[in-house]
Amino acid sequence: MSRGSSSGRTPRGNNSNFGGKPAGGRGKQQGGKSFGEKPYDRTAKPGAKSGSAKSNSAKRNTSAVRKNSERAFGKERFGNSVPTNYARPTQRARAQARAENQATREANGEMQDGIRLQKAMANAGVASRRVCEEMILEGRVEVNGSLVVELGTRVDPAKDSIHVDGMRIQMNQANRYYVFNKPKHVMCTMDDPEGRRTIADYFKNEHHSQRLFHVGRLDYKTEGVLILTNDGELANRLQHPKYEVPKTYLVQIPGPLPRAVSNQLREGIKLEDGWIKVDDLKIIATTPKNVMVEVTLHSGRNRIVRRMFDAVGHPVQRLVRVAVGPIQLGDQKQGTIRSLGNQEVGHLMAMVGM
Repeated sequence: MSRGSSSGRTPRGNNSNFGGKPAGGRGKQQGGKSFGEKPYDRTAKPGAKSGSAKSNSAKRNTSAVRKNSERAFGKERFGNSVPTNYARPTQRARAQARAENQATREANGEMQDGIRLQKAMANAGVASRRVCEEMILEGRVEVNGSLVVELGTRVDPAKDSIHVDGMRIQMNQANRYYVFNKPKHVMCTMDDPEGRRTIADYFKNEHHSQRLFHVGRLDYKTEGVLILTNDGELANRLQHPKYEVPKTYLVQIPGPLPRAVSNQLREGIKLEDGWIKVDDLKIIATTPKNVMVEVTLHSGRNRIVRRMFDAVGHPVQRLVRVAVGPIQLGDQKQGTIRSLGNQEVGHLMAMVGM
């Protein structure tokens, strides 16, 4: 997502497209990529052309391993586009875990309650049971913080926490997670006494069957990513200042934007409710009259982006939130809802220590 002239990267697009098309459009823009492209898909690398037989052989030898490793969550929209710092356990760590698993069984006997670990993983949508068994044997699964490398382990999905590749999987099948691309002039509430459109107008079916919490708010004129869930603990943590969950916005303002002003926003400005600064700021595109800026910050204060730009003399003309943590707007159309995949939920939980 990060594109900026100040960093020497190619601009995303021109200002008129940002102001004239809904977020998530697929149309190509002159001078850069479309606004609808996934902003955090940085894993793809340009392939170097080579006639080397050795290079081609290496690619063939690794393709089977890569295909096997990507089968978990492989059909999800989120795919494998978000980088992870997880490092698989070494052979020594797996051997030690195997000895600990055996010692635990000898001391406590085989657990008869619960269900087998691979079945619990398959029920949670990780992969087929066969692939889940392979993942356990490869040392990619932890139960309650302990590495499991042998089949036969039983778990209680209601009590035990299971991590795959360092990411917690959601075992509670009653929990629901959605991302909504909020249009302009929609209230972030389930009911409005003035009769304006609310998010309940879009979540009629989902809201009637379950109580949904929206994670944070977007003001009446702001568009973009809004997460809704009936998982109260996750919703509370995502909003808690302790976890500093970043939010990324595209902001259209009157131009030009002097370097001194952008530096001021990076270093911090004082508002009526205290000091605030952006975590990151990049100029995406400029025209003689307008500037498109990408800003990232973790504050959840009310109307904070608009108030910051008002304070430096550049009132916001249009504001779109394009990401909350790893959850991206991508090419999702305005006014539409989609369910978050298991991998996306896992990344959100990891950000807030769940």
